[in-house]
Amino acid sequence: MRKIKILFVCHGNICRSPMAEFVMKDLVKKAGLSDQFEIASAATSREEIGNPVHRGTRNKLKQYGISVDGKYAVQMTSADYRYYDYIIAMEQYNLRNMERFVHDDPDYKVHLLLDFTDRKGDIADPWYTGNFDETYDDVLEGCKGLLAHIRREIACDL
Repeated sequence: MRKIKILFVCHGNICRSPMAEFVMKDLVKKAGLSDQFEIASAATSREEIGNPVHRGTRNKLKQYGISVDGKYAVQMTSADYRYYDYIIAMEQYNLRNMERFVHDDPDYKVHLLLDFTDRKGDIADPWYTGNFDETYDDVLEGCKGLLAHIRREIACDL
């Protein structure tokens, strides 16, 4: 069976996108679906490349028993567009910065995370807001919606 490949993207790959990566990994693990997914995250910028996950994200996820050990910021590449099935941005600004990698999104792989919820919009960057609780709540809601969407798509393909 072919794995479903998801890439979460934000500006620096130290707050929101790794939060989404590890929340989604936790959700699919709890659903018994880990072997059917490959999940990663990346940045649109080079500012944080090689840096570990922000302590605010690490601390928030630790509250739920989710570890981000071994994760360091990487930058998205054009090859990622060909490789991943879903490329999920945290905000409109990320979409604009991703244009050089996704080239008008001919395969309709690119979405905002909150597009998979009842309320569309951007996920606030806790680097600026300091509110990792709000970011976590939004990321969790978005990841649950994305997983439900994918499960519906898989059911339709059977």
